[in-house]
Amino acid sequence: MQPESSKPPAPATFKVHVVNSGCEGLFTNAFAVETARSVVAIDAMMRVSDARALRAKIDSIGKPLVALLITHGHPDHYNGGFEVTAGLDVPMVATRGVDQVIHRIDDAKEKQWKPVFGEDWPAKRRFPNRIVKEGETLTFDGVPFTVGEVGEGESHWDSYWVVGATSPVAFVGDILFNGVHSFMNDGHSALWLKNLDLLEKKLSACKTLYSGHGEAAATREGLETQRRYLHAYRDAVRKLAKGRPTLDDAAKAELVRLMKAHLATDYLEAFITAGANAVAAELAKAAEASP
Repeated sequence: MQPESSKPPAPATFKVHVVNSGCEGLFTNAFAVETARSVVAIDAMMRVSDARALRAKIDSIGKPLVALLITHGHPDHYNGGFEVTAGLDVPMVATRGVDQVIHRIDDAKEKQWKPVFGEDWPAKRRFPNRIVKEGETLTFDGVPFTVGEVGEGESHWDSYWVVGATSPVAFVGDILFNGVHSFMNDGHSALWLKNLDLLEKKLSACKTLYSGHGEAAATREGLETQRRYLHAYRDAVRKLAKGRPTLDDAAKAELVRLMKAHLATDYLEAFITAGANAVAAELAKAAEASP
């Protein structure tokens, strides 16, 4: 038995707090990771009300917020950054690819969504001011937060964060939808499938994956569930589009029927038709490029 003084220190611990935006906020998840003396937020919601709910959760923990980490450049994950960090000198952290997407799409997303949300759309938004590279680790109270990048996939640039050392968990953003229909609008479904294969290997030590939408916590089996959903969606669009880059209204209605047979929920059902033309165009382009 080792003398007390020579025992290795116990691994630093952390606790994950979840805030979900509910139906009107697209069932988006954001997280407050509580360490011994501080809090790290992961993603920032889209609406003012949801971002303030996340900030209220952080404040209720009673420890200072020290960083806001962003998984990808969809507004329901970065838009509330100003509200979450209001009055605090806190870095907003992302990879270069995620930061570039945010700057590229922000104006268009405001034009799209401000008429929908009105005053609940953030008039003030902030952008990442600390850029990290693939594999870079930030440490808070002995807890490592390591960023990984997979590039185009569910969004125009996806990253994820692995937290902890001995029993790590992963915050994978929208690479994984858990129990709700998936957002297909960015048209990179083939790359998304490749990213899922990559994460099977990269996240082999992570028993828990935290999802960007739906039920917050999933197991690694969720990657296979997401893979099956993407294959079902692509197969259905391919069948209905018949080589064309768009689907008509009748075909979209049939797509909804097929995907709800695959995943029997109404949650985020609107995403089924919203992404149909993007995936049809992706498949048509791939068919033209194949020999």
